[in-house]
Amino acid sequence: MAASLSNASPQLLRARLGVFGAFTIVGFLTAIWLVNIPDIQQRTGTSHAVLGGLILLLGLGALISMQFAGLLIRRFGSRTPTLMGLGLLLVSVNLPGMASDALSLGIALFIFGLGHGLTDVAMNQHAVVVERGYRRPIMSAFHAFFSLGGALGAVAGAAGQSIHLHVSWILLGAALLGLVGTAWSAFSMLPKASEELLDLDQNPATSGKTASSDHPVAPKRGRMLALALLAFLVLLSEGAANDWSALQTVERLGEPEAAAALAYGAFAAAMTIGRLLADRISHAIGPVKVVRFGSLIAAAGMLVVVASPFYPLSLFGWLLFGLGLSGIIPQVYTAAGSIGRSDAGKTLSRVVSSGYVGLLAGPAIIGWLGGMLGLTIAFLVPFLFCVVGIFLASTVTTDNESPAEPALAVSRDAQS
Repeated sequence: MAASLSNASPQLLRARLGVFGAFTIVGFLTAIWLVNIPDIQQRTGTSHAVLGGLILLLGLGALISMQFAGLLIRRFGSRTPTLMGLGLLLVSVNLPGMASDALSLGIALFIFGLGHGLTDVAMNQHAVVVERGYRRPIMSAFHAFFSLGGALGAVAGAAGQSIHLHVSWILLGAALLGLVGTAWSAFSMLPKASEELLDLDQNPATSGKTASSDHPVAPKRGRMLALALLAFLVLLSEGAANDWSALQTVERLGEPEAAAALAYGAFAAAMTIGRLLADRISHAIGPVKVVRFGSLIAAAGMLVVVASPFYPLSLFGWLLFGLGLSGIIPQVYTAAGSIGRSDAGKTLSRVVSSGYVGLLAGPAIIGWLGGMLGLTIAFLVPFLFCVVGIFLASTVTTDNESPAEPALAVSRDAQS
């Protein structure tokens, strides 16, 4: 079969928009749950300690479904598991609003986590496929749309609360909006046949070969472990900043809570802006330099935070930290998706799982160390992890990395 390709194919353009939609929906639904936590906690009568344990069930559900995502991607391609995960999210986001006690809330969060984990792996794999068709970096923009969805979800949740809507109606409204976006993604994303056609065009020499014949198994496994470690370190650092940046500002500098909130605001804004810019930077200098210099900038930013006795300088440190981290994970996921492409979903699921463990572990580790040594000293951990990232940067070189070429895309009229 001869693959018919054309520049700027409408099918590939639609697929890119479809993946944008998936990332936005996940960010939106996640934020809707987060901003309604206080109301749900009050309605279910759970303490802070119990709620913290229940939220871990969300992470457990995500980790479990991530282990099956690779098998589903190999069997059905990445579009079907993405839509399965989105469907589960749309249903399960309503469950916390229906919970009446700690047990029912725990079950609701576990199911929500199952949908989250499956969608996270599958939509990132589909993003890898679309990026492969474009033959230029576009992964960071997808992650920026997750941040955008989170911002929209926070605003929508706050708007519902301001007019005193019951939490169940807020969650249902979010689910219905998400359903519209999911319908668009279902129409737009690439079917499995088109995914395989793209892979064949990029790797014509591998046609008819088994996945294990591309490269020796050991180097693949070693590289996958290095990428998994890098994902763990980076997302642990990100999770620590998400949960503890504001409190560190209060503890270190004695600022009021309103001013301390700007520490997280500076970090989050820098992450979003950095993700919007990272694709162009990666195209210009390559993914390895994005990770290496990004790790260096993040390490420098965290060093400023730890050492600074001044509020404006500390905000600048959080800004640098966010900018540095922003472009790293997209490069890691792209690299993981290029290892053994016939089983890329399984590889990506392991790397994403490792990162997710880091995201969950980061707040706990920083909190534990902060209780013993103080939060400022505890933040030397993400500083050291960013330094390690400088030395792991070479692992993100993709198998097909080459000088920039015109974007190729699958056309609908592929002919035999």
